[in-house]
Amino acid sequence: MKDKRTEVVEKLIDKSWSSKKAFAESVDIPYTTLRSMLQRGIGNASVNNVIKVCKGLGITTEELERMASDKEDNTPITIAAHHDGDEWTEEELEEIEKFKEYLRSKRDKQ
Repeated sequence: MKDKRTEVVEKLIDKSWSSKKAFAESVDIPYTTLRSMLQRGIGNASVNNVIKVCKGLGITTEELERMASDKEDNTPITIAAHHDGDEWTEEELEEIEKFKEYLRSKRDKQ
């Protein structure tokens, strides 16, 4: 029987990605490593790989723990980043726009 963290990760991957292999490639870990993590349990994986998986899913490790707990609210916490144009350089604003585009592209995959 899989632990709850592993179940949560597998459910999030299946919900948002066309395949586990595509997800593994996107987070830069071998598919066989991801498959082992899901078969043996997230708790047995390296910290670096767990962090990569969580980042790829758009959650923190703390959110994974909370989602795997028996608490009723299993939705990830969303934190908004706001900025005022006069506090940023042009280069920084370009980086912010690129990051926003990246986040939108991830949303489109879901």
